[in-house]
Amino acid sequence: MTAGNSTPLMFVRCSALAVVIGLAACASPGPEHTPLAATQAQTLGLGNTATALVATQWWQSLGDAELDHVIAQALDGQPTLAVARSRVARMLALADVSQSTNFPQVSVGADVTRQRYTANGLSPPPLAGNTFNSGTAQVGVAWSPDVFGQHTAEIAAMLNQAQAAQADAHAATVSLAAQVCRGYITLARLVAQGEVAQRALAQRQQFLTLTAARVSAGLDSQLEQQMAEGSVSQARGQAEALNEQITLVRHQLATLAGQRVDAYDTLSPKLAQLHLDDMPLALGADLLGRRADVVAARWRVEAAVQDVQAARTQFYPNINISAFAGVSAIGLDKVFESSSRQSGISPAIRLPLFDGGRLRAQLKGRQGDLDIAIASYNSVLLDAVKEASDAISSSQSLQRQQQDEGQALASAQATFDIHAARYSAGLTNQLAVLNAESQWLAQRRSAIDLRARELDNRVALMKSLGGGWRDAR
Repeated sequence: MTAGNSTPLMFVRCSALAVVIGLAACASPGPEHTPLAATQAQTLGLGNTATALVATQWWQSLGDAELDHVIAQALDGQPTLAVARSRVARMLALADVSQSTNFPQVSVGADVTRQRYTANGLSPPPLAGNTFNSGTAQVGVAWSPDVFGQHTAEIAAMLNQAQAAQADAHAATVSLAAQVCRGYITLARLVAQGEVAQRALAQRQQFLTLTAARVSAGLDSQLEQQMAEGSVSQARGQAEALNEQITLVRHQLATLAGQRVDAYDTLSPKLAQLHLDDMPLALGADLLGRRADVVAARWRVEAAVQDVQAARTQFYPNINISAFAGVSAIGLDKVFESSSRQSGISPAIRLPLFDGGRLRAQLKGRQGDLDIAIASYNSVLLDAVKEASDAISSSQSLQRQQQDEGQALASAQATFDIHAARYSAGLTNQLAVLNAESQWLAQRRSAIDLRARELDNRVALMKSLGGGWRDAR
């Protein structure tokens, strides 16, 4: 065998020997790390029955077209949602960048140079002391084969982070819709309470007029009149306070919807027009796949697992292969002559022999990130189950409270009707009627608050059940 023919074989043998030495001499990752245990659904008391499905646009079940319009504006114009969507696009772009490292990189370049070569340097005649044009055209290829799975792990980690960002964006959508719904219900409650407050103010003004007449007739003293006047002032202050709260809630809704602050100054929803649909109240293990925040936390755990795997691959040799082919010549008329061809290949291997401490610290950091991700997942999972359980328990309790409240309101209404009828028949005085009406108005306030709580709790329940999220896995 000639020396020329033995060169490639010698090169291959040397490369193989370097790989073997590298594998034997790689830095040690240290003792094995046991990650934190992830909470299992069975330990949370979740049953095997299916959790109630929630429609994607669940707020439409409240039956208010104006609310649907406000939420549509919020989902379209809220800056926080734009940030969430931009974050998703960024994570997907980073995942594409990571994925590109798994393929050979090809570059093409060409350059032309005009240079005067020094007469007193290393360049020999005829270059020395003369000016020449030179040109180069070259194609280069670089590739880092994924022998130990580093690129695969990095790509998987970035894809998992992108999935988490998508789940976060949906969670932000559900949260925003819930905020708008709860603000809308609060506004409807305040508007209803404002109507009762106006009725109470009119009632107390009537009471003041009657008291003044009784004082003039010598039936009451100035003390009763002062008390009646104070009662009117108090009712007027309560009505004004409700007007202030109504204005502030309208501003809040406008901000949530990304609109000008006075966009909803005439918005006056009716609490009685909002209705609830019956739905089964049970929690199954499938709840974990319905909650976007739980799914996002799970994706981050998987991303952290891949980051740990990528950190482990740093302890193995890094292999890079680069090659080029092209033409180069001094004198542009000779660039594309066959004698101007040039080519080369440069396989390289780098071994982590003396930086094991740094790599071990990096690996421990990734393992710590994994434990943090698992702990965060466990926390999100516990909060999700508690939130859903609380909403279900409150819903059941509020249904029972509604029955009692309905009876109490009916009783107050009947008492007022009886006194009004007796007054019309001349069997009682107006004070008894006004007192009965006061009791009825107080009961109406309580009924309004309870109805608003029931609606607000239903929104919380829709949100706690995932708000229409469907895990695509």
